[in-house]
Amino acid sequence: MRAVLSIGSNLADRWALLRGVAAEFRTETVAASPVYATPPWGVTDQGEFLNAVLIVDVDSTPLELLRRGQRLEEAADRVRERHWGPRTLDVDVVTVLDPGELSSPDPVLTLPHPHAHERAFVLVPWLAADPHATLGGTPVAELLAGLDPAEVAGIVEAGRL
Repeated sequence: MRAVLSIGSNLADRWALLRGVAAEFRTETVAASPVYATPPWGVTDQGEFLNAVLIVDVDSTPLELLRRGQRLEEAADRVRERHWGPRTLDVDVVTVLDPGELSSPDPVLTLPHPHAHERAFVLVPWLAADPHATLGGTPVAELLAGLDPAEVAGIVEAGRL
């Protein structure tokens, strides 16, 4: 199954945490975006994030993939004190293709991710990793073009994993 993972961090050694996720999925990664410096989204009174997207081919279920990401978050001492608040590590399953895009309303793992289409910090890296990506049948480039240009301009390439 192919999946798109959005990874981010704005606490502790952000680069090391993102590189740890990349190392975990190294043999399964088919594409990876650059890392982008991004302003916080939702709750803005916190530090800048580093975000990237990994496209992976894994031999697991979507729920097993979610649990794998959660184990990485736990290993990074992720604490969920405030919705959209600061975090050492965030590993989100954005969408799963098996072979077509899976749809699930399950609150444990809603697919595709219910807010991905409105988040430049997901769409910019995803488009860099896969210029032909679609979400819910809509090209990611089209979704990105529909966002606030100021929000998109705030997403700045910072380096590579």
